[in-house]
Amino acid sequence: MKAGQAPTYALHVLQHPGGVESFTDWATFGKDFHKEFFPIDLAKSTALVLHNREQYGQGKQMLDEYIDFFWVLVKQVAYPDGLQLCLTFWDGLHSTLMEHIDSLAEGCLDNEQIASWYKVA
Repeated sequence: MKAGQAPTYALHVLQHPGGVESFTDWATFGKDFHKEFFPIDLAKSTALVLHNREQYGQGKQMLDEYIDFFWVLVKQVAYPDGLQLCLTFWDGLHSTLMEHIDSLAEGCLDNEQIASWYKVA
């Protein structure tokens, strides 16, 4: 369930034939609430973030913060090392840093190892 959907959920519960009493205990309510408000698949949700530069890009973050954030996303998805991962990392960098890396890294980047990109950045 997306942000701002709590009123809809509450209305659904209240209009259910059993209403609030349809939950036998707090644990049952908690399970239902968790099912509605938390991601079903953390890896899938994170993968979607990695496909949207606006959500994972460096923006105004310091480079170390961006690398740490990107690393966490990659670990959550269990994304395989390789060219696609390296290009995703590069695409999220601030544009001036991209240009700088391009000028420094000619021929020294391993396009299959994200660690080499972290070092050059």
